[in-house]
This record gives sequence, C-alpha cells and structure tokens, in this order.
Amino acid sequence: MKNSETLISKMKDQNLKPIPKWRFTLKGMAVGFILLISVILGGLAFSVVLFSVQQLGFDLITHMSHSNIEFLLGLLPFLWIVLLIIFLILGMISFKNSRKGYKFSPTKLLIINTAFSILLGTLFFIGGGAQWLENVFAVKIEIYESINEKKISMWSVPEDGYLSGTIESVNEGTLNLVDFNNKEWTIDYQKAHIPPVVLLEEGEVIKLRGKMSSAGHFLADEVRPWGGNKGFGKKRKEK
Repeated sequence: MKNSETLISKMKDQNLKPIPKWRFTLKGMAVGFILLISVILGGLAFSVVLFSVQQLGFDLITHMSHSNIEFLLGLLPFLWIVLLIIFLILGMISFKNSRKGYKFSPTKLLIINTAFSILLGTLFFIGGGAQWLENVFAVKIEIYESINEKKISMWSVPEDGYLSGTIESVNEGTLNLVDFNNKEWTIDYQKAHIPPVVLLEEGEVIKLRGKMSSAGHFLADEVRPWGGNKGFGKKRKEK
C-alpha cells in the first residue's frame, strides 16, 4: 500500500477531514491585516513621542538638577510610550504567525517591526500629523493631559529658571511678558542668546531660560520660540 493510501486510510479511520484552503487564506489575510494595523498604529504612537521630545526640549536635561530630572520624567508621554510598546508586541506576534514568520528570531522580529514603525512615525511627524493627532486627543478626551499642557508646566517654573508666556510689549533691552498664569513680568534680555527664528514682537509666545532676579523680574540667558500650537498661549491668556 502506498504512503498516500495509508494516510487516507488513517484519516478515514480517525474521521479526520482536510482543512479547507479558504481557512488558510482567511487566516493569512487576518494576520496580514493585524500586522499592518499594528505597524501603522505603532508608527502613529512613535510620531507623538517624537513630537513630545521636540516640544519639551529634552536637551535641557543636561542643565537640570536631580529633582528637575524627576520632574522632566513626569512630563514624558507615558500613554503613547505604552501604546507604542503594545503595538510593537502585537506586530511581532502577527509577524511570527505569518507564513514565513517562523524563519525570524524574536530579536529580528522586534528590529523589523520597530524599524517600520520608526520610519512611518518619522514621516508622519515631518508631515505634521503627530501634532494633529495629539490635538485631537487633547480636545476629545477630557482626562488626557496634552503635551502642550505638560510643556506649560515645564516652562512655568521661574524660580528654577524656566519661564514662558506672551509678549505684551518690547522695549530697548527689556520686554513685558504675561505668563500662562496671567502674571506680568519684566524680562531683561540684553545678554540673552536669541536665535534668528525668535520674533520679539507683541503677541509672540516665547520661552525663557535664566533666573528670577526679583518678584516680577526675570534675567534671561536664552530666548526660544514657543513652537507647536502658539495660539494656545493666547487663548489661555484671554480666559
């Protein structure tokens, strides 16, 4: 008896039936769809993390004390970091269950999935999609603390050398500024480093590094553009 006949005979004895081809096709499509969605969502999550890094100015960590570093870590977008990890894991599992997934080790799967998410997320960030997505969450979800709100918290500690707000008027060597708590400040910027992109004019939202010389007075070492959603600062002030 041929091997094929023996196999068929055993299948009949055990009442086994071959799995229809359409089931394998459907499973492959489902795995591919989940993999695609996980990579896209992972990319979106990474783009918001990237947007957060850009907005919060993590280069300041070298200037911070131990307590300020802990404060900075509290500003990290943990929601998006957690989502990124979840989608990376989901993508790995989906890839592993694909037709040729068995050929890749977990390390390679992680590298491949992460690379695609980073590439997609970077493109989405460059296109401005990260800020749009983050703004949607901020508007639609009440309990969600936006990156802009975290940024305001970070740049509203004048006693530690961080101040931000809207310019009211500009004079020779000084300017009047209203911070996000509607407090008025006189800023001495004579010795401050001011990049060309900063516009010192009425209505501009800026952030400052320096020190508080006295109540309502701030000596600026560096003036930076606010960046991101500038209109937020003006709306906050009008309230």
